Amino acid sequence: MPKRPFAAKGDVPAPLVDGIARLAARLGLPGDFPEDVLREAGRLAASAPARSGREDLTGLPFVTIDPPGSKDLDQALLIERSGDGFRVWYAIVDVAAWVPPDSLVAVEATRRGQTYYAPNVRLPLYPPVLCEGAASLLPDGVPRPANVWRIDLDAAGAVDDVAVIRAFVASTAQLAYPGVQAAIEDGSVPEPLRWLKTVGELRLAQERARGGVSLNLPEQDIVADGPHWRCEFRTPAPVENWNAQISLLTGFCAAGLMRRGGVGILRTLPVAREADVDLLRHIAATLHLAWPPGTGYPDFVRSLDPGVPADQAMMNACTLLFRGAAYTVIGSAEDTGHMPHGALASEYAHTTAPLRRLVDRYTGEICAGLAVGEPVPDWVRSGLDGLPGAMASSDRRAKAYERGIIAMTEALVLSGRVGQRFQGVVIDVDQRDPRRGVASVPSVAVEAPVSSAAPLTLGAETTLTLTHVDVAQGQVAFTADGPAAQAGDR
Repeated sequence: MPKRPFAAKGDVPAPLVDGIARLAARLGLPGDFPEDVLREAGRLAASAPARSGREDLTGLPFVTIDPPGSKDLDQALLIERSGDGFRVWYAIVDVAAWVPPDSLVAVEATRRGQTYYAPNVRLPLYPPVLCEGAASLLPDGVPRPANVWRIDLDAAGAVDDVAVIRAFVASTAQLAYPGVQAAIEDGSVPEPLRWLKTVGELRLAQERARGGVSLNLPEQDIVADGPHWRCEFRTPAPVENWNAQISLLTGFCAAGLMRRGGVGILRTLPVAREADVDLLRHIAATLHLAWPPGTGYPDFVRSLDPGVPADQAMMNACTLLFRGAAYTVIGSAEDTGHMPHGALASEYAHTTAPLRRLVDRYTGEICAGLAVGEPVPDWVRSGLDGLPGAMASSDRRAKAYERGIIAMTEALVLSGRVGQRFQGVVIDVDQRDPRRGVASVPSVAVEAPVSSAAPLTLGAETTLTLTHVDVAQGQVAFTADGPAAQAGDR
């Protein structure tokens, strides 16, 4: 799902506000919505989507699970026991029910591509009156149109049957990850999520069985509370991974439905090349990490512990195999007939975040139609060819925006500390100049360039001196004073 990385409280420091504004301008990010788009969005939000042709599923006790403070609620979940297996109900906002294809709002969304997040501002895909109000699955008792996925799983978590239902639903509660995790641990979890842990773990087992892999590096988050700003490395709570498995499950089902129907768009990632895997084996050997000959790449990655310096460096190197993600239209010249997402080991589609990602409005409409034998609308077919380029452009901007904001926050956290020494881990070494690389500094949750008079050792714990900080440009630099400890054998 698109990341919601920033949740600031209180005032954002002025240097960061100015820097974020300059960064957004440099990347060409969208600003405020034009007045005519806002007026049209207001009219659309005030209109009641037609109830004809939709089932009434308002009796199902759907709940939403999101980061604290979220307002753009795309999905609502309910999991039931069904015989020896499970029935997953997943309600996804039907944005197409609110936004006509020829509307000004639709044209503006195509220009934006996705929602962009910063600590002090949010640049949404759709005007807030829609994405945070009328269309969002808020627990206010108001029935809203959704494409509801009904996915039946067997006792092992494999898919038995899939249906997509155009319906009206009503969310009964807005939950956040920390509260749900605590409720699961103490046994007070609400009934709609009673089976989330079980199903999530079954789906993780299915992932392992098919050769998929998730690279669970600690996330680098910005924590803001009034004037106190810092970065933190955060390992996602188990409930976040279980919930992500429900989204992935839906994406697999959507890909299969579209593939069988011969129309749609997939999220693709090249399968790892043997030469790249060989390179990773070489890096593992350099770090003195055991990678037995009969162990595949996915199982090796799952054996790594991000809390161990050598393992953290190895996981950073493994990002090599997660590059090259794209969107590919089914039936296009790029379609090979079977395009599994390399990391997930299955064909996959984005379809669960339509309030925050443009492509999901298209896949939702395609799947809802294919599921009941309806023709795919002309506006969807005619718009598919332009989606890969539009999404690639917005992805590049979103990633650059996030990287830039984190870099500026790192500089803000370290401002005034030039000359101080820190303990860090070398997580990357420049192949062209081994005296340069990247170090992770756990005490301040910073990842920044490092240089040394001697060649750096990948995975080494190293004493670092902070030599340069520029908040406006988001620049931080360290020099390595010398290794404190080499990566140990495992």
